[in-house]
Amino acid sequence: MRRPWTLRTRLVVSAVSLIAVVAAVIGSVTAIAFHSYLYGKLDDQLHSVVERAQRPPGPVPLPESLREAGPLGFVGGGGQPLGTFGALVGEDGEVTASKVVADSGLRAQESAKPLADDQAEALEAAAPGSGEGTRSVDLPGLGGYRVEAATTAEGATVLVGIPSAEVSRALTTLIVVEVCVTAAGLLAASIAGTALVGVALRPLRRVAATATRVSELPLHSGEVALVERVPDAEADPRTEVGQVGAALNRMLGHVGAALAARQESETRVRQFVADASHELRTPLASIRGYAELTRRAGGGGAAPGPDPVTRHALGRIESEADRMTGLVEDLLLLARLDAGRPLSYGSTDLLPLVVDAVSDARAADRPGPQPHDGPAADRTGTGPG
Repeated sequence: MRRPWTLRTRLVVSAVSLIAVVAAVIGSVTAIAFHSYLYGKLDDQLHSVVERAQRPPGPVPLPESLREAGPLGFVGGGGQPLGTFGALVGEDGEVTASKVVADSGLRAQESAKPLADDQAEALEAAAPGSGEGTRSVDLPGLGGYRVEAATTAEGATVLVGIPSAEVSRALTTLIVVEVCVTAAGLLAASIAGTALVGVALRPLRRVAATATRVSELPLHSGEVALVERVPDAEADPRTEVGQVGAALNRMLGHVGAALAARQESETRVRQFVADASHELRTPLASIRGYAELTRRAGGGGAAPGPDPVTRHALGRIESEADRMTGLVEDLLLLARLDAGRPLSYGSTDLLPLVVDAVSDARAADRPGPQPHDGPAADRTGTGPG
């Protein structure tokens, strides 16, 4: 299973991706606009060369070298960009003559050389026809060219081309610079975004730390003091993190109130069980004693003892009283253990206890408790409460 991304990672990746998309769009638009501008300037330059090729001879006689060049004389006329070529095309579309400017100076005509066979074949295959506008052609060994067909004053069809290598290099440089700048910007955005998002998420981490501390508190039993709260700085409802912190504080307040109510209810129930168990021990002991007294009452003297049914009933009363006494003792012990309070010692009046104990002990011989009077100061003792 793929590990889920953290909120910081998702935010940084989203921001960097958005920046990358925007940078790619801007770079693409810039490259396209620059491409159109440069090729527009190159085509304007090509149109100037084509106009020279189409211009009829003036009244001033041309130099002999240019007259001998015929329709391709414009190539060596000077002022042409280095690498400019002119190619004379026959009716069958084959290149019959060609010249490439190898020196743009005064020796342009003498330095002009014809196209190689493979270059001429590539030009024949991709060159535009007359009136078809400008086209890009790649000539082996010479590189890219912008080529246009022109009809000279003599009626010959001439292909005119100027190199586009400088434009291609400029576009390549622009694209490389854009890619490098974009990559550096994305790297800087990633580093800065990670730091800034970490700072922005710091309050959320403090809210999570508060929730973690609350989760580690012993809330299952006993008195619980739920005092943990999100700091006020992280509980401002005007911010997203503050809304989470304020909601957590409200939840902790409700939970604390519920735990306090639970503790109060448990305390009341525990106290009730302890009081009821303590109060039930004496009546149960009396029931057991008087049942035994009744069972033994007929054992001495001339009066006959209880019949078997009565003896059985009295035995059941004694056994159930013993069982109830055990349950009451267990409830009292459970209440004391649940309260978690240590044993306490104090003074108590022993006279009622002595009277009850003597009455129960003599119940088998003579019914009724025996009164006993004594000074109150001499009938106290200490014992576990």
